[in-house]
Amino acid sequence: MTRVLFAGGGTAGHVEPAIAVAREWRAHHADSTISFIGTRSGLESRLVPEAGFEINYITKVRIARRLSPSLLVSPFSLLRSVAQSVALMRKNDLVVGFGGYVSAPAYIAAALTRTPIVIHEANARPGLANRLGALFTSHTAITHSIGSGKLSESLLAGLPLREDVVSAYRSASHDWQKARTEAKRQLGFNTTKPLIFIFGGSQGSVALNQVISDSRSALLADGVQILHGIGARNEEPTNLDGYEARGYITDMATAYLGADLIISRSGAVTCAEVNTLGRYALFIPLPIGNGEQELNARDLVSQSRAEILPQKEFTASWLTSNIKRLISHSATAPIAGSDIDINAASKMVSLMEHALHGGK
Repeated sequence: MTRVLFAGGGTAGHVEPAIAVAREWRAHHADSTISFIGTRSGLESRLVPEAGFEINYITKVRIARRLSPSLLVSPFSLLRSVAQSVALMRKNDLVVGFGGYVSAPAYIAAALTRTPIVIHEANARPGLANRLGALFTSHTAITHSIGSGKLSESLLAGLPLREDVVSAYRSASHDWQKARTEAKRQLGFNTTKPLIFIFGGSQGSVALNQVISDSRSALLADGVQILHGIGARNEEPTNLDGYEARGYITDMATAYLGADLIISRSGAVTCAEVNTLGRYALFIPLPIGNGEQELNARDLVSQSRAEILPQKEFTASWLTSNIKRLISHSATAPIAGSDIDINAASKMVSLMEHALHGGK
């Protein structure tokens, strides 16, 4: 019986691809034991149990980007989390990492215990944890081509997608026009009017929410409908005719299909899901980090299925001035989604099998 430990925490961009691969592995290896490693403060503490998998918690290691007192604590937190991870490695045959806070100690522990490592990097610009982990293994996969570094030699697997997105793609591919019209109807909107779907991730975005709050009356006057995912922790504004705010969108696949225009951040998972099901997108990259969100969106821009706008330029006046142009671009964008990431999870399973069998 093979025992597999998945490591990827903090954000949905790390957790959701890990869950997708875990499900695919279970489908091919029903006798395996699957568990996750994470922290109690990350999204994995909710998403992993909801997906039906066991999760083991370790100490969170946060490396400050600037000089601060927390830098003095980081080495001790890292040693503790590595020690906790070593104990878990001794109970597993393979560790599969997706980046984030929990992956770095997991990779170090795997190297110390000679546990085989498989890595998936979702972003166009690799994070620190996966760059570290790549020093210990040749079994690596990427979503986007990477120009330099050890991860540039990785398998170009794509991004493992959630089950609902894969299922929606396969269903819609029979008749994309019918699927998009039906999705809009299921969402409760007029099927003949343009629909904007805007969201800022599971926690929402205060900046994006404010722009919609300031512009929604003008947008509605222009005949545009709005589905607004404001984030679970934000106060829901009053719904209007043609405008619906939801704290959390449970059926993202239908929202992607039904939207004529998607406005969102450009995390790796979002870009992959928009590529699979979306029509046209305006991406507002998160203005912090190492610039990976802008890089993630470039493939869709090159396909004329998206454009990128810096957050500082995304204002109510900009949106109301450009909405007709954006809707027009959506109307001329391809009606079909893309299958480029549909088989990413199965490619990861093959890579895991290769690592387990001692492949180089």
